[in-house]
Parts: sequence; C-alpha cells; structure tokens
Amino acid sequence: MAEFMRIKVPIKEYDVEENESSCLSKIPCNPFTSNLADIPEEPCFFTADYNRHREDSFLITDKDKLFTSGQRSYMVYELLLRTKYADDKEKMGIDRMIKNGAYTAAYPLHDGSYMFEHSKLTRKDEMTDRQWLYDTWARPGRWYCYQPLDLIRKYFGEKVGIYFAWLGFYTVMLIPPSIVGLVAFFYGVATLFDYTPSEEICDKNNAGQFDMCPLCDGGCTYWKLHISCTYARLTYLFDNEATVFFAGFMAIWASVFLEFWKRQEAELQYDWDVAAFKQEERLRPEYETKVKQKKMNPVTKMLEPYMPEWSKYMRIFTSTVVILFMICLVLGAVLGVIIYRMIIVGLLYAANNEVIQQNAKITTTATAAVINLIVIIFLNKIYQELAIFLTNLEQPRTDTEYNDSFTFKMFLFQFINFYSAIFYVAFFKGRLGGRPGDYDRTLGYRAEECDPAGCLIELCIQLGVIMVGKQTINNFKELFLPKIMNMIRQRKSVKVKGEDEVYTRWEKDSDLSLQPPLGLFDEYLEMVIQYGFVTIFVAAFPLAPFFALLNNIIEIRLDAYKFVTVWKRPVAFRAESIGIWFGILQSVSFIAVLTNAFIIGWTSDFVPKLVYKLAISPDQSLTGYMNHSLSYFNVSEFEGEHENHTDLTYCRYSDYRYHPEHEQRYQFTTDYWHILVARLAFVIVFEHCVFFLTWLVTNIIPDVSNDVRVLMLRELYLAKEARYGIAKKEE
Repeated sequence: MAEFMRIKVPIKEYDVEENESSCLSKIPCNPFTSNLADIPEEPCFFTADYNRHREDSFLITDKDKLFTSGQRSYMVYELLLRTKYADDKEKMGIDRMIKNGAYTAAYPLHDGSYMFEHSKLTRKDEMTDRQWLYDTWARPGRWYCYQPLDLIRKYFGEKVGIYFAWLGFYTVMLIPPSIVGLVAFFYGVATLFDYTPSEEICDKNNAGQFDMCPLCDGGCTYWKLHISCTYARLTYLFDNEATVFFAGFMAIWASVFLEFWKRQEAELQYDWDVAAFKQEERLRPEYETKVKQKKMNPVTKMLEPYMPEWSKYMRIFTSTVVILFMICLVLGAVLGVIIYRMIIVGLLYAANNEVIQQNAKITTTATAAVINLIVIIFLNKIYQELAIFLTNLEQPRTDTEYNDSFTFKMFLFQFINFYSAIFYVAFFKGRLGGRPGDYDRTLGYRAEECDPAGCLIELCIQLGVIMVGKQTINNFKELFLPKIMNMIRQRKSVKVKGEDEVYTRWEKDSDLSLQPPLGLFDEYLEMVIQYGFVTIFVAAFPLAPFFALLNNIIEIRLDAYKFVTVWKRPVAFRAESIGIWFGILQSVSFIAVLTNAFIIGWTSDFVPKLVYKLAISPDQSLTGYMNHSLSYFNVSEFEGEHENHTDLTYCRYSDYRYHPEHEQRYQFTTDYWHILVARLAFVIVFEHCVFFLTWLVTNIIPDVSNDVRVLMLRELYLAKEARYGIAKKEE
C-alpha cells in the first residue's frame, strides 16, 4: 500500500552544509521561544518513493518504525476505502458503510492517554507522541513556545501540520504590524492635546462656542460644538498622520506575508515529501448513489455516474438564486440596524442630560454593533445549514469540488454578513443625509450624520465589538462546549460499566467529540475573516493587528488542545498547501488596498485638512480649520419644531456650502470641489503606489528559496542514482 500511495522513505542523511540549509520544518515561524530541545531529535533525510523490490537502497533500521503511526492510519483508511463489502463492485468503502448506517464511526486510535504520570526527566523514552504533543505544545502553559511541526505532522498528518504551520506563520507575521499599529496609536495619544482642530472644538471661547444645528427632528435643540470635545479627541487617536503611513505599511505587509508564506510552504512541501503530491480524486459516495446516469470514463474505460450539463447548470442557477436571496436578507438586517441607529441617536440627543448628549453617537454605535454581532451569529448558523443543503443540491463530483463550492459560498456570505455594516459606516454614513432644511429620509427617519470630528471612531467601535466578540464566542463554541460534552459522555460510559470491566482505549476515544465533518474549514474561515479585519479596515482601527496577535497566540493553544485532548484522532490526510484559502487571502489583500485608500481619502478628514493647510491656511497650519469646515444655515428656514426658535439667526453644520446670503446659497463651494478632486487624486495615487510596490515585492521574492531548490535537485539526483544502481544489479 505504501508503494501504491508513493510514500517516501529515507535513502540518505542530509549531507549539505548546515549554513546552507537545515531540517526545514524546524524553522517553525511560531511564537515565541523554543522548547524543541525537549523532543527527541530526528535526523533529516533525503527520501525517495518506497519500492518493496529495492529495499536495500533505503535506510531501514527498523521495519516496524519505517512508517509513522499517522502514515499507517492513512494507509489503513485507503485500504478500507477500496474494500468491497458486497458482490456489487460499486458497493465499496468504509465511508459508504458509515453513510448507510452499517457502522457508526471509523477513526484511528490515539496513542494512549495524553497525560504522563511519571517524571518526564526519568522516563522520556516511554512517552508517546500524544504525550509529547500535550506536554510541549497543547498545554496552556506552553503558549510562549514554538510548535513542534514535525511531530504534529507525524501524528496528525500533513494536512493538519500545514494548517498549524500557516497559523503560526501568520501569528508571527502579525508582530511587525502590531508594533507599528501601537506606535501609530500612541503617537495619537502623545499628540492628543497638541492637535489644533480638536483643541478648537474643546475651547469654549473658540470654535467650541459655535451654535450647531439640531441633530434630530423631534425634541433636539441647538447645541454647542464643545459638546463633541470627547468625541473629537477619541477620533484623533485613530485618525492622525500616522494612520496614513500605517495603511500603506499594511498593504505592503499583506503582499510580503503572502509571498513569504509561499516560500515557507515550499520548504514544508519539500521537507514533508508532499511537493509532488496530488490528491487522488475519487467520486463522492453521495454522488455515486444519487446520480443514476452512466457514462464511460475515457481514462479508466469504466462506466461512472454522469450528470448532464443542463442538470448541473440548473442546480447552480437554483443555488445562485438562493444565495442572492440570503445576501438580500443580510442587507435587510443591516438596514434594520441602521434604522435602529437613526431612532436611538435621535432619542439620546433629545435627552436633557449633557453627558448623554455628548456620548450619544458612541452609545448608539456600541449598542448597534452588539445587535449586529448577534444578528451575524444567528444568520451564520442558518446559512451554514443552507450552504450544506445547496452544495449537496449541486452534487459535486469529488470531495475537492464539494469543499471548494462550500467554501466559496460560506466565505461570500460571511464576507457580506460581517463587513456590510462596517462598509456602511465607513463609506455611506453621513454622506446621504442632505443638509438642514433639506434632509434625506429613510422610512420617514432622518439619515444619520457624522460628528463634526468625523465618523472614524464609530467605525473603530464597530470593528472592535464585532472582531473581539466573534473571537470570544468562537473560542467558547469550539473548545469549552465540546469539552463539557466529552465529560458528560465519559461519566455515562463509566457508570454503565461494572467494577471488573475495563474502560478500553477505543471506548475512551469513542466518547471524544468528532472533528467537524468539513475538517479544518471552520478554523481557516475564522482566521481568514480575522485577516479581513486586520487588512481591509486597518486604517480605521490600527490596534486590529495587536488584538489579532493576542487572539492567535491563544488560538494556537486552543486548537492544539482540541486536537490532542478533545477530538477523536483524525485520519492523517496528506496535503501540499492550504488550498483555495490562499486565493481567498490574495483577494482579501487586493480589496484591502482599495478600502484603505477610500477610508483615508473618503472617510477620514486627512485630505480636507491637508488641502486646508497647503492651499487655504495663511501660515500652513490647521488654525481655523473647524470654522472653515462648518457651513451656515438660516434657522428661520426650518420647518416644524425648530422654526420658532428666535434666539439664533444661524446655526452651523459640517459641509462646504455657500452662506444663506450668497447668491449661490446652499450650493457646494469651490473648496468642496477642490477637496473632492484631492480625495480622488489621493485614492488613485495611493492605490497605484501600493499596487506597484506589491508587484515589486512579488517579483523580488522568489517562491522557492535557493536552499530548497538545491536540496530538491540533490534528492532527485540521489533517487536517480539509487534506481540506476538497482537496475545494474538486475543486469
């Protein structure tokens, strides 16, 4: 079976210089200090495909240890997949028997208990791989240690090993943006009280004394600009000069991250002997069962189930219609949250308490974000079941097609579900409201306005609540809930046994939770959504990489703990990469460049302030900026509850419009059009520069390092020599 599956075995120990390369999977790229010295070191070998007829050419010291327990479990699984259980040649494989209910489960056993009862210092040689993994990797106390990737791969297989290698690499790569993000944030803290516009807002003898137009239709009064003092200062923490640099840095970082991951992946592929691995595509049991038409396979010359093209397209069309309906449902939920914001912010502004008025927008944004998070979780649960149903309806032919179809559906929905409300705050809020005397309305409610200091702090709050809340809920659902269920099952199993009965290993493993049917899908999806938060909206929330780093340090250990102690041992499947997720990460990185350009150019006040400094201010400072950015409205033109307010002649509002006494009253000023052109110019220049640098990075960094290329050629040469030597002996 090993020969059939082309499993590689050692032919020669590494004979390259250590300064050129080393055992490459021991370049762990995982946080933070190494504990690999605790694990018995295994030598690194050049390998070749196993062949039972030329075993003399391989380095075999002990046949019982030639293949790892993970490889053995994979070979047994492959045998069970190909074993017939009836005369009918189509009735074959353990998966089909489980689907039919003939078997309840099939899984490889763990290597005994994960706890080691004796002293590790005196009984190291007796520790199993599972105990080593728990002691050096899965224990919460090992959060600061490298991951033993070779041992993970040996025990769980390459597919799981590559996931943890990617997660560790991503976590370490978050360290530079976390540091830069903290620097940008603390720059805002250090210069908070030196920033002229916010100081003007807070100064009751300056712009803070301006009379502002009412912020709602019913019950709201005119208010003084200094009420926005706290809001303005909070906004500056996340909207300052350092933010622009940080957004550009993150766009370049995303490209560097993906390019260096390709190099790391190439190293793992070589070291784990999966560089030339291609998954054999088998028909899914459900496809064979439900598709009745047959057609000759031109490769195997055997009759196989076949779905006509018209049937396939009809199924895809039906699936697409349902997906579009669910997307509309998500957008409807977002609209509901927007209307909630319109109502609540009006009520808070109408309160007779200055503290409530000052914090009206922050309170509304925070509560709306919590409601949005609850809606997101609820819709995700519904859509996941629907996505499974739709993917089954499409009847994908192979497991790869099934997983890719399901992954695309789930990511598309989650992208819209998680990010739609954030896109609204970033790009639409405050830009569709109209002006005093001519407000735009939605379902009779006045559209939301941005504070004179901008909307960026609201975007930051929305991001923080959804990002942190999602990660907390996921950690509970993925770890603590299965752990509780395992304890309940184990207690029941022990109670029904007599005193003389042994609680066997297979029974203990049977009481463990089963890994989700889609394997590592949930783990990858969680991290990719987080990657979107870190890159797409980082200009609004520079602390996102830091919080992601803290989460991932915990996430690595939680996932490790799940695999070692909570879940049944999965089959040690082979894999050569992270699959479709790499393409998704590239798409997210591309979107991130555009969104950050628009957040800085459109949502932030960076461009208007820059235009004011360079083209309007006499001393090229921001002194007088607030007065310049606020327009006038004649209060006598109000209709309804504000029209009889006679103490004021004019109130101010954020916009660039002509004075009521100007001949072009309430029309956009020339400054508005200058700023609009500057915003567009900034977006174009920013994204072109970033895309150029991204292209440069992509072409400068080779996908495969020179060390790995040399090792691959050396291994190919040795394998050829071994085959040639066997051929000469046979002659």
